[in-house]
Amino acid sequence: MADHEQNSGHSLKYWLEYGEKLLAESGIREPELDARILLEYAANINRSYYYLHMHDFMEVSDVELYRYLLMRRAEREPLQYLTEEAPFYGEVFYVNPHVLIPRQDTEVLVEEAEKRIRTGMVILDLCTGSGCVLLSLARRNSITAIGSDVSTAALAVAEQNRKRLGVRASWIESNLFERIGGTFDMIISNPPYIAASEIPKLEPEVRDHEPYAALEGGFDGLRIVRTIIEEAGAYLRPSGWLLLEIGYDQGEKVRELLTENEYDNVSIVPDLEGRDRVAIGKRRI
Repeated sequence: MADHEQNSGHSLKYWLEYGEKLLAESGIREPELDARILLEYAANINRSYYYLHMHDFMEVSDVELYRYLLMRRAEREPLQYLTEEAPFYGEVFYVNPHVLIPRQDTEVLVEEAEKRIRTGMVILDLCTGSGCVLLSLARRNSITAIGSDVSTAALAVAEQNRKRLGVRASWIESNLFERIGGTFDMIISNPPYIAASEIPKLEPEVRDHEPYAALEGGFDGLRIVRTIIEEAGAYLRPSGWLLLEIGYDQGEKVRELLTENEYDNVSIVPDLEGRDRVAIGKRRI
């Protein structure tokens, strides 16, 4: 039977159940959710449309796209790279394999930054990636927003998201502070912080598909965190804030690093599951 014939004559409901079964057999953690999202994406419909039209035939071209996406998801390619979208802090961001997929845990970094933002602040976001952290702040606050990343491809994604959200921000291609000039009221970063030895233990979606350079933080995970803490003081204005996302078991070590580098008001903020997530320090005057 021709592939075209295989793909014709079945309803949306049939194809949703087909996708759920295929993904479940492939060991996908949430097969029902992923199959639904891919079906809605491929057919360009929403949840309401599905329930009103679940017995309608699905267009052949949509089925072909859907089956192609299912195959890639079954091979553990991240759902967000397939749909090129990821929700974060009340917005939907464009993503591709050049950037990390925004995660809910990182919203803690945005929340803690917002608590300390004042109108007119100049804020630098190191390792900006998709720009989700900086742009979330710029969308809700009157700030001068500057993001930097060593990856040109990542900055292209950040710029696309800036246009998508309609906010003001500028970008600098830089390896950490290498090409950064001036001083800032706040420096924020979600840097690579996973120990090299831990990378092989990650889920295939992360290990095999997300950018390695945005994950790996040296033998103890703190190579880049340590550099940022040691160098940020020269770029922070008096009483300026440094906020970093960190690993679940790095809180005490990062607290020591901040204290050793003469930061005050040092704190480690947990995520919703109670794990170390954000390290905060204030530059001494």
